[in-house]
Amino acid sequence: MAVHSLESLLLKGRTGLSDRQLQSILKTPDKDGHLIGERLRERSFNTPEEALAELCNTLDVDFMKDVPVNDIPVDLIRDIPINYAKKHEILPFKVDQQKAVVLTTNPLRSKALDDLRVLFGKPVHPVVTTSSKMADAINRLYEKSTSALEGLDQIEEEEYDLDDPVIDLLETGDDDAPVIKLVNTLLFRAVKEKASDIHFEPFEKDMTVRFRIDGVLFDIFSPPKKLQNAITSRIKVMANMNIAEKRLPQDGRIPLKLAGKDIDVRVNSVPTAFGERIVMRLQDRSNVVLELEQLGFSERSLKMIGEILGKSYGILLVTGPTGSGKSTTLYASLQRLNSIDRNIITVEHPVEQRIHGIGQIQVNHKIGLTFASALRAILRQDPNIIMIGEIRDLETAEIAINASLTGHLVLSTIHTNDSSGAFPRLIDMGCEPFLIATSLLGVVAQRLVRLLCPHCKEPHTPSDIELTSMGLTRADVEGKSVFKPVGCSECNQKGYIGRTIIQELLMVTDEVRSLVMQRQDSGQIRKKAIAQGMVTFREHGIQKVLSGLTSIEEVLTNTQMD
Repeated sequence: MAVHSLESLLLKGRTGLSDRQLQSILKTPDKDGHLIGERLRERSFNTPEEALAELCNTLDVDFMKDVPVNDIPVDLIRDIPINYAKKHEILPFKVDQQKAVVLTTNPLRSKALDDLRVLFGKPVHPVVTTSSKMADAINRLYEKSTSALEGLDQIEEEEYDLDDPVIDLLETGDDDAPVIKLVNTLLFRAVKEKASDIHFEPFEKDMTVRFRIDGVLFDIFSPPKKLQNAITSRIKVMANMNIAEKRLPQDGRIPLKLAGKDIDVRVNSVPTAFGERIVMRLQDRSNVVLELEQLGFSERSLKMIGEILGKSYGILLVTGPTGSGKSTTLYASLQRLNSIDRNIITVEHPVEQRIHGIGQIQVNHKIGLTFASALRAILRQDPNIIMIGEIRDLETAEIAINASLTGHLVLSTIHTNDSSGAFPRLIDMGCEPFLIATSLLGVVAQRLVRLLCPHCKEPHTPSDIELTSMGLTRADVEGKSVFKPVGCSECNQKGYIGRTIIQELLMVTDEVRSLVMQRQDSGQIRKKAIAQGMVTFREHGIQKVLSGLTSIEEVLTNTQMD
């Protein structure tokens, strides 16, 4: 307790107790005649939760570290307004014939406990939890409950207050229209659960809201069908889109400030048979640009990427499917290159992360500012290093190649399945094989796999089928740390938290250049690269399985045998 006093540690854990109430409890003698505060100060605690749990134990009050929201019947909150539950930090947990078990952050909050005693007509048994766990439980339970949408069915679309876009969601008041609060609640939860996308999907008789978390879609909520138009209109107004146009695809953007974070939300709508389908892409602009060492590259790949980034000219391509972390890798590379003696300029669509010291240009097709036109302009800006968001056509590819041949280091992305596929892709665009072979330094291909939750993962003995699928023998996994996902409250029962890269790095050697100039297919180039020591997706994934970072299932799903 060198850093915090016991009192500050308990208050930091947001016990729900006032400072006066806490001091009064700490000065109360226990059953042995010792002051509670003195006994607790003799102990050392790592977290506020541990201190609060021990305080509850001393007071003979039950403490709940994690609240199993799925075990709470939603009908218990039908007569309890959400504002009341949040204000008093109280929530019914279980009611049987003898008593009502009630979650609270403050067992001394007698008035609120009395209210629930009267409501249920039974004695109340308080169970203490932290304020953060309480807030999370209230939000999730009321979202799940149909009573959270009580009264929405009777409201016509015209009655919704479709006002100006929300700039700070924390300013939303209790009197805001229900659909506004519903959309804001979904945005709150998406940011909290680190979702990258929110999907609003209309069907014939209902509507579904799904979150993409760590690359996987999960069903979150099913609002009534009659709310579909109101929800769609609210989102389109927030994104400055045309709410009257429902026949054409539209794009929009919502700048949000949420709990001190700057969240950029890109919105896209497309017409379907049952209404407009909306997808919102969430980008946290307050995120710090990661270092290459934090992304999950192997030590060998990091060394080789460092060698490429040390060159004064040439092209480094990063390839992979949408959502595979290509932009993150490029930003990490730029962060390493960023110095006062270099002029770095990027052309992006859109600019996802802002880096001080780098000139970043955002493509705008509406006014004719394309990748190609921006590139032609920045070549007259005396750059040392150029980053192109994506090479997608011959004009952009030729400018990138010419820039590399005239003394510039060029970083970019291209869509192919693996590293060797970048060469035939550029040839298909119309680039000359000789120029490709001369300018390219290396191609990084990558995928993202989910990381096992460190709180609940369990040791796993691979089956014979799993070993065969990975090309391993029983001896290869002997003594290694292989785990499988389980699911707990820390990972929302998913078994995974966060993602890491699995990658393959193809260095352009003289032998590879010869194959490219002969217009050999990607298979021949890949065989040559593997013969020269390239570690494939599957091999890098297996390394992470044997290190206990991810599961066999994740690697098999995201890679294929060579």
